[in-house]
Amino acid sequence: MTAVTDEPVNRSRWWQSPPRPTWEEPPTRADLAGKGVVLALACLAVLFPLWIVVVTSLSSRRTIDEAGGLVVVPQDITFIAYRELLGGGQVTRAAVISVLVTLTGTLFSMTVSVLCAYGLSRSGSLGHRWILMTLLATMFFSAGLIPTYLLVQTLGLTDTYLALILPSAVSVFNILVLRGFFMGISPELVDSARIDGAGDLRILWQIVVPLSRAVIAVITLFYAVGYWSAWFNASLYLNDQDMMPLQNVMIQLVQKQEAPVGLGQAIKTGRLSGLAVQMAVMVLALLPVAVLSPFIQKHFRKGMLTGAVKG
Repeated sequence: MTAVTDEPVNRSRWWQSPPRPTWEEPPTRADLAGKGVVLALACLAVLFPLWIVVVTSLSSRRTIDEAGGLVVVPQDITFIAYRELLGGGQVTRAAVISVLVTLTGTLFSMTVSVLCAYGLSRSGSLGHRWILMTLLATMFFSAGLIPTYLLVQTLGLTDTYLALILPSAVSVFNILVLRGFFMGISPELVDSARIDGAGDLRILWQIVVPLSRAVIAVITLFYAVGYWSAWFNASLYLNDQDMMPLQNVMIQLVQKQEAPVGLGQAIKTGRLSGLAVQMAVMVLALLPVAVLSPFIQKHFRKGMLTGAVKG
């Protein structure tokens, strides 16, 4: 008699490939169609509000009144809101301040971050382990808002543009990403340059930086977006309204319903819609990030993932 067992019979042969898990199978047409629909809906959810903001900023007061607020279908396209905003008033000054603070702050932050990350990536540098531990501690422990404000006030930075840069000039996370990328550069390449007589600054500038363009581009974008979008430091350390950056002017206009200097009369007389001005300021605040992001997008995977994994 033959014994009967409950174990499944393995009918696969040595020349047959073993069965693969479901997630390793090639996608079917239904899967591809479903992914396309989901991505299309996600893009629509992101782009539709932006479309409404742009169209409303380009609409006349009559069109906005007829629509009862936000405009979806463009009619009577006009650039009067942008002409009034960029006509040399408070918004123009705030935009110039934001651009200068962003450029200066990004340059300063990248210089400090690259130098710090390169020093921490060299195992033989003086006190690199203790400095690294100190930087890591600042990611979990903070002095708080009041001690920070008292420090800025004691240093005499209130009502100065340095207060918009120095308190948040360096991100430890960005330094760690740069350090991880620098550590992945071949040590033999650095040693050969050192044998040829190159110093640390020359090695950093002529070897490390050119090989790290991807991660540097990504971190630069992070710092630039942070400075461009920052508003809290200005509201905390600046008292002069003429020194406010663009984001603070947008907050005054959208949340507090305070018209920028020079536009109040145009809104009261009906020549300009207050809602169109609000949407136009939003577009101006969003435009630099929307323009720069596609050019940096190709570096995200190589720069961020490589630096994070190797770190």
